[in-house]
Amino acid sequence: MNALGVIIYIAIIVLIIAGLWKAFIKAGEEGWKAIIPIWNYLIILKIAGRPWWWILLLLIPFVNIVIGIIVALDVAKGYGRGVGFGIGLIFLSPIFWCILGFGSATYSGPAMKAA
Repeated sequence: MNALGVIIYIAIIVLIIAGLWKAFIKAGEEGWKAIIPIWNYLIILKIAGRPWWWILLLLIPFVNIVIGIIVALDVAKGYGRGVGFGIGLIFLSPIFWCILGFGSATYSGPAMKAA
């Protein structure tokens, strides 16, 4: 990987972290939780209103794809966005997390009630 590739990779990571950080703050969580692997996804599950043990489902091949889609759609609903925005979170997550974090979206609570 050349230097330009490394710079682009780091920029994308920083973009994702910044968007997650701001989105977490809007949801009443502390922003620094966005930089801790696994814990950040536990917070995303909490924002989506899904139980913590769903993180175990992410370890199962093919099931993790379905769970990821469900969680992205629930996160979008929690911020008052629709299915199209949830699809954006799946395929263009750096951009759509920044839209959630830095945009006018407000968190209205989890789409699903956690078990």
